[in-house]
Amino acid sequence: MHIAFIGLGNMGAPMARNLLKAGHQLHVFDLNPHMLAELAQLGAQVSASPRDAAQQAELVISMLPAAAHVRQVYLGDDGVLAGIRPGTPALDCSTIDPQTAREVSAAAALQGIDLGDAPVSGGTGGAAAGTLTFMVGASPALFATLKPVLEHMGRNIVHCGAVGTGQIAKICNNLLLGISMIGVAEAMALGDALGIDTQVLAGIINSSTGRCWSSDSYNPWPGIVDTAPASRGYTGGFGADLMLKDLGLATEAARQAQQPVLLGALAQQLYQAMSQRGEGGRDFSAIVEAYRKPTN
Repeated sequence: MHIAFIGLGNMGAPMARNLLKAGHQLHVFDLNPHMLAELAQLGAQVSASPRDAAQQAELVISMLPAAAHVRQVYLGDDGVLAGIRPGTPALDCSTIDPQTAREVSAAAALQGIDLGDAPVSGGTGGAAAGTLTFMVGASPALFATLKPVLEHMGRNIVHCGAVGTGQIAKICNNLLLGISMIGVAEAMALGDALGIDTQVLAGIINSSTGRCWSSDSYNPWPGIVDTAPASRGYTGGFGADLMLKDLGLATEAARQAQQPVLLGALAQQLYQAMSQRGEGGRDFSAIVEAYRKPTN
């Protein structure tokens, strides 16, 4: 299949590589010339713009940083909708607010384009391994078209409902993730301050009612989980600024829905403080250091 793939960042590039490995023909666009050159060496055709990429595509996929980029890539003068052929399916995998996803999809529908949203979970490791979870907001017909392609990039392909519901699923999940990480950080730091061996404490939590993904798979305390960022100086993984972005999306969506998210708002403030300390590029589990006593 001829696929236009727009956005070759930390997530988009490995996703595009997996599509190339699966035998698809990619027309790629990104602002990073080095990444375009790398994909070209793997067989992709470099396009001059989103419009150029979409012109011959049988499917358009985008993975972009924020809502403003999605609007520009699809609605701009040189955007996807300026070049795409009527009837061509499209999918945006960015994590943005549900309202933008619906508005861009509505604009696409006016041109006979069925555009869905499908934010992902699984991080850069999942993107490279092809084990991502796709949370798809799309019509049943579009989902059926997309699913075989998404299976080359992900392990769990979930139809959440109509356009925008993929974004709802993603921001609700990451709202809970941000809160749970802070809870585990508080518990681990308290246990350490009170004198219990943190390995023992983690083992108890992970075999008791406090167990969660943030404790058993991604524990923020160094040395508890060998594969977690905490055991490699909080490098790699999911940056605190990305968590801050997702919490911002969740709290803004909650404001629009007049739905309280009290712990989410507090978590947003804690990650905002972390970002202002210049630590936004570190893994979000480094929030634990706000609770640790300084060592002399």
